[in-house]
Amino acid sequence: MCTALNFITNDHYFGRNLDLDFSYGEEVCIMPRNFPLYYRKMKPQMNHYAIIGMAVMVGNEPLFYDAANEYGLAMAGLDFPENAHYEKEKEGKDNVCQFEFIPYILGNCKSINEALKLLENINLIDMPYSDEFPVSPLHFIISDKNDSIVIEPMKNGLNIYKNPVGVLTNNPPFDYQFFNLNNYRNLKITNGENTFLEDLELNEYCQGLGSLGLPGDVSSMSRFIRAVFNKEKSVCEKGEKSSVSQFFHILNSVGVIKGVCKKHSGRFGITVYSSCINTDKGRYYYTTYNNQQISCVDMHKTNLESNKITHYPLELELNINYQN
Repeated sequence: MCTALNFITNDHYFGRNLDLDFSYGEEVCIMPRNFPLYYRKMKPQMNHYAIIGMAVMVGNEPLFYDAANEYGLAMAGLDFPENAHYEKEKEGKDNVCQFEFIPYILGNCKSINEALKLLENINLIDMPYSDEFPVSPLHFIISDKNDSIVIEPMKNGLNIYKNPVGVLTNNPPFDYQFFNLNNYRNLKITNGENTFLEDLELNEYCQGLGSLGLPGDVSSMSRFIRAVFNKEKSVCEKGEKSSVSQFFHILNSVGVIKGVCKKHSGRFGITVYSSCINTDKGRYYYTTYNNQQISCVDMHKTNLESNKITHYPLELELNINYQN
C-alpha cells in the first residue's frame, strides 16, 4: 500500500507514503554525478545527473524507492502485485533491471519528454538484485513541473499513461483507477441543494455534506479518490513552508494507522515514512511513523561532483517541542 503525489505551487513538489509492515532500514541518499552505475546488462555509466531520494543502501549501492534529480524530474515505484510483469532479456533493447529503473531514468533525463524517448527502447527484465532482495512487483510514477505519467510493466507490454491528476496508488491498473473518478463526479466542497426529496425539508445539519461519499478506507482505490480530491481542492499559500506543510497534510489524509490493516504476515501495515521533495531546490523532506517532525536533506549542501554516496539515517524517534 502506497500513495504518491505530484503538487505544484511556486515550486514543484513530489513525494509519497510508503505503507508497509516492515522496514529495510531505508535512508535519504544523495547520488552525485560521478558515482559509477554498474548495470547488470548494459555498459557502466560513469557520469550522470545527481539524484536525491529514499533508498536502502546495500553495500555501496542505493536501491531507490523514490527520488528526484537535479533538474526537477522525480520518480517513485509503488507496489503492483500480481499485475507487474517483467520480460526476459531482448537483443537490441536497453535491458534494465527493475531495481535499476529509477537511477537509469533520473540519471539520464531532465524532463518527461526525455523520459518518454528513453522509454521507447527500454525492456524491464526479470532479474533480482540478490536472494535477499528479489524482484519487486512495481509500477511507477514519473513527474516534472509540467507533466506526470504512469509506467506499468504488464504481460501486454510496458503501458504508459498520461496522469493529469498526478496521483498513484496500487492495484488495480491506472486506467481503471482513472476511470473510477467518474463515480465521484458529484463531490464538491460546498453543501448542495436537496434534489433527493424536494417535498421534504432536509436540513443542512453540518458543513461538509458536499463531500459525502468520499471514501475513507485504506484500500488503494479509496486512497486514490481521496488523494485526488484533497489535492485538487486544497488551498495553499505559495511559500516553501506552506507548500511543504500542505503536502504532508494531503499525505496524512491517506496514511495508514497501525492496527487498521493486518497483513497476511500477521503484522500491521503502517505508513513507514512520508516524503516531499522540492524538485526545484533539491530538498528532500520526510517524516516517519513515530516522528512527525519534518526533517530535511538538501542535495546542494553536498559535493555533487563526488563519486561517493552521501546517506542520512532517518530520524525515527519522536521529537516533542516542550514549551514550558
